[in-house]
Amino acid sequence: MTAAATARRPNSRELALTVIRDVFGPEERGAHAAFDARARKTDLDARDRAFAAELAYGTIKQRRLLDWYLGPYLTGRDKPLPPAIQEILRLGVYQLRMLSGVDVHAAVYETVNLALRHGHKGTAGLVNAVLRRFIADARPPPHPSDFDDLDHYLGTAYSVPTWIAAHLGAVFGDLREPILSGINAAPQHALRVNALRSTIPDAVSALEAGGAHVRPSPLVAESLVVLSGQANDDPQGRWTIQGETACVPVDVLAPQRGETVLDLCSGRGNKSVQAAARMDDCGQLICVEIESKKTKLLHENLERAGVTCAAVVEGDVRRVVLPEADAVLLDAPCSGLGILGRHPEARWRKSPDDGERLAVLQSDLLAAAAQRVKPGGRLVYSVCSSDPREGLEVSGAFLGGHPQFARAASDLLIPPGLEGRDGFYVAYLTRT
Repeated sequence: MTAAATARRPNSRELALTVIRDVFGPEERGAHAAFDARARKTDLDARDRAFAAELAYGTIKQRRLLDWYLGPYLTGRDKPLPPAIQEILRLGVYQLRMLSGVDVHAAVYETVNLALRHGHKGTAGLVNAVLRRFIADARPPPHPSDFDDLDHYLGTAYSVPTWIAAHLGAVFGDLREPILSGINAAPQHALRVNALRSTIPDAVSALEAGGAHVRPSPLVAESLVVLSGQANDDPQGRWTIQGETACVPVDVLAPQRGETVLDLCSGRGNKSVQAAARMDDCGQLICVEIESKKTKLLHENLERAGVTCAAVVEGDVRRVVLPEADAVLLDAPCSGLGILGRHPEARWRKSPDDGERLAVLQSDLLAAAAQRVKPGGRLVYSVCSSDPREGLEVSGAFLGGHPQFARAASDLLIPPGLEGRDGFYVAYLTRT
């Protein structure tokens, strides 16, 4: 390799910048997908990749707060900075203010070099000057007195749109700040053990032999929370990466051996496999998914898990022909406000109108699901969102128009961010 090629070889900061530009570029790629695609084209070792991921994901999440820090140093300019230089400045401030263990001089030096490669001497000089002034000023973090209202302050301090800060306050009250802090931290890593391939003790032993330290979930029997070490999907189908709270809807539905069970909007089939295992692979499980790509993965995951009682139907839940069932699960498409911490870019792509818009579809799907419930049967409706318009209001309106259904238990609303968990709403209904 020539010296010039070596000099152009991406380092951790270059990789992070490329990912950020992918996320906020015209294609608006997802952060994880962008990182995986870009990282495969480098020869960075595991440590450098981890540093690049922390830089990229952290800078994406903290975008609003970083711009607040940079504001005083960029006001009064005749024209806006080139997008690459703006992103490089965000990367620089993130390293200086939000990363521990990073050498200050190295952070400035490498960030200025990045600006030189993506700009010219003038822009590199600007980046150098801004970062050195930022270090010298030691600007304190945001304080409520800096803002007109509490929502604006919290939106800036925790780097979320103001409407999200307001929403969390309206729904969760005093839990708002712990939730905001939680969605900025690393999300919980958990997995679900497949009882058709393994027992909990055997899975724990195998995981710990592979270097992962796990503990049982207090919420769901087959869920294990990973405390340290690496744990990925098991090629033999003994366990699958799945969020702890994502296992709750099937746990509430409690499918039984020999029952007819419908899993509507099945996606890749995580909940389908969980339901089949609860049924001891005995009975009839029908999985419905509208997207062809997900249907292909659904087939593969059911086969890997050893599920034989399931049939897959590709189509729209509202239109496909299905039998009446003892138990029906509808994990409906939603705004995803409960999983903001799992996807760094998600907070910047949500709209205050998402809940109202999606509630129309969710209501239609719930009405269609109800038509397939036997008298005396069970219906669970769930969304990974904390928006009442997608949760309580959808189920409440449904019950108002379907007197043959009633709540079998109080609704569950699991806050996002706390203990690294995803947020979920679950309603448990029965047909009388």
